[in-house]
Amino acid sequence: MLGDSEPVRFFSSQPIIKPAITLHTTEPMERYQKLEKVGEGTYGVVYKAKDRVTGEVIALKKIRLEAEDEGIPSTAIREISLLKELQHCNIVRLYNIVHTERKLTLVFEYLDQDLKKYLDVCEKGLEKPILKSFLYQLLRGIAYCHQHRVLHRDLKPQNLLINREGELKLGDFGLARAFGIPVRSYTHEVVTLWYRAPDVLMGSRKYSTPVDIWSVGCIFAEMANGGPLFAGTSEADQLDRIFRLMGTPTIEIYPAIVDLPDYRRDFPVYPTPDSLAHLVPTLDAEGVDLLEQMLQYDPAKRITAADAMVHPYFSDLSPALTESQ
Repeated sequence: MLGDSEPVRFFSSQPIIKPAITLHTTEPMERYQKLEKVGEGTYGVVYKAKDRVTGEVIALKKIRLEAEDEGIPSTAIREISLLKELQHCNIVRLYNIVHTERKLTLVFEYLDQDLKKYLDVCEKGLEKPILKSFLYQLLRGIAYCHQHRVLHRDLKPQNLLINREGELKLGDFGLARAFGIPVRSYTHEVVTLWYRAPDVLMGSRKYSTPVDIWSVGCIFAEMANGGPLFAGTSEADQLDRIFRLMGTPTIEIYPAIVDLPDYRRDFPVYPTPDSLAHLVPTLDAEGVDLLEQMLQYDPAKRITAADAMVHPYFSDLSPALTESQ
């Protein structure tokens, strides 16, 4: 685990993998034919499009920043460019970057839908084999990025993309680092806090791999239940919902909590349950154990993505999935 004593370098100064394509391009947008608008994300509009050169269907993510008049920061372009080095079967591939004047368009591989839309039609949660497959693929993608010292920081079902073959891929990696996580999206929709770790909600700036693991735990529970685990409306409400269900953290459980900027000694005191099984009634004992290791108040005690992949919960997973990297 990468703890606070070993801060994450979001991107190394040397390439992790030799990129198959140039790091930055000013290729004209005329290369891409928009087919339809498919969504509105945290940072802008997403279109389904066609590459006129290759004929491939791709996704265009048009980045809109609040300070458009100031242009795109060179640091943001550099960090986004380095995302091209992340080449893994469970990470949405960034093909190209088109930088024109004050606008930035990211060209990604196209997938059919996101996990949020998939869960919307599965109100009782996912069937066990699908749940395990999606969680394993999510962990595999996260483990790869953490191995290369890249954090996500804004994991949620909306940026987990799936296709008809049952493949799950992580999108929007590195965008939080490049552009920050706005309070509201460009459409003024409040950016969700439901998957944010309590240490981050209490003001921690020591971002490391455990912030993503808490989010994975919340997504795990949501896939099992069919609905979000902690659906807060503000940072204070989000913390209160977590405390109500998991108990208010104590100094014994999480010694460093007193050092967090927004920690309050007068937080309402809720009892700590013996188990989190009541939160996920459809999960078996091994599933509950894995969830509990993800949803630890103390970031240093959260399981790593790599360790989670070999947890007994996945013992009956299809070898075809565990062997395909």
